[in-house]
Amino acid sequence: MNENIYVAIMAGGIGSRFWPVSRLDYPKQFLDLLNLGKTLIQSTFDRFASFVPKENIYIVTSLQYKEIVQKQLPQLPPENILCEPSRKNTAPCIAYVSYKLNVLNPKSNLICAPADHLILNETSFRKVCIEALEFTEKNNALITLGIKPITPNTGYGYIQHEQYAVSDNVFKVKTFTEKPDIELAKQFLISGDFLWNAGIFVWRTESIIAAFEKYLPEIHELFENAKKDLVNEKESIAIDLIYPQCVNISIDYGILEKANNVYVIPSAFGWSDLGTWGSAYENIEKDYMENAVAGDNVILFDSTKNIIHSHNDKLILLQGLDDFIVVNTNDVLLICKKEKEQHIKEYVAEVKRNKGEKFL
Repeated sequence: MNENIYVAIMAGGIGSRFWPVSRLDYPKQFLDLLNLGKTLIQSTFDRFASFVPKENIYIVTSLQYKEIVQKQLPQLPPENILCEPSRKNTAPCIAYVSYKLNVLNPKSNLICAPADHLILNETSFRKVCIEALEFTEKNNALITLGIKPITPNTGYGYIQHEQYAVSDNVFKVKTFTEKPDIELAKQFLISGDFLWNAGIFVWRTESIIAAFEKYLPEIHELFENAKKDLVNEKESIAIDLIYPQCVNISIDYGILEKANNVYVIPSAFGWSDLGTWGSAYENIEKDYMENAVAGDNVILFDSTKNIIHSHNDKLILLQGLDDFIVVNTNDVLLICKKEKEQHIKEYVAEVKRNKGEKFL
């Protein structure tokens, strides 16, 4: 089965909620946000390389990040870095790698995963991926990995599944719900048949191409007509022509919410999407005052439950600060209440309006 297993790591996002550390020219997937000695994309690559041949792992990223990927993943074959000329969300990104792989290997069985997620229990993660691959190999199925929720989190999408499994731990999906309000999230948690949507997908390329043909025919036509060129020297020319014509749409909205062959595997492998500074706080080691500090020159007095991120030589001394995000870079200092972290995207938009792109 190994030779037919492929991985597509999606690494084109800009991570604006981690501003000012995550920047347009160097976003969060290329950073060591958790002080682990590895960047997020390096951790993701190593996780998959433990059970998938390295030559079968592909990175789909923005053209502007190609050199960063090459530098951070020197063990990756250069031809396995697929460069998008523009950001068009996950559907075109997944179409690109799926149609290409289907030409290279019509039996290809593909895992698609973001580059910037945290997974603590790698053994459990590997087990779930192999379960999913075994199911998709035998069935025309689109599988998404669902995380058993531990809190009524309003920052995640939710997946509702049928009561009875169709095979071992594989359940048919009933509904998808975008980020709910807190009351609805509490009801989801109590009901027991809702999972967090991790945005990790498994399917044969043949199956996802059939779904594109049915639910996103315009994207299907663009890639189908050019798929032979995706495996030769005309690849970048073909992609430059295709992408401007692609609709900007997520794979969830474009296909998964419409298709009738979508399944989910309820999983628990210590997952976080590391979408916000608050999620980083939950996963960084804390001191006795529950402060999570990334940086050597930080001194705290009478302060608790803060996340402080500073990696230059400047001394940071804080007094009397509780539940704050403090991020120090060479040109920006952010001080923000943790409870307001969902507004950081808005603050970044305001910075752009007032100061242009200099600080983005």
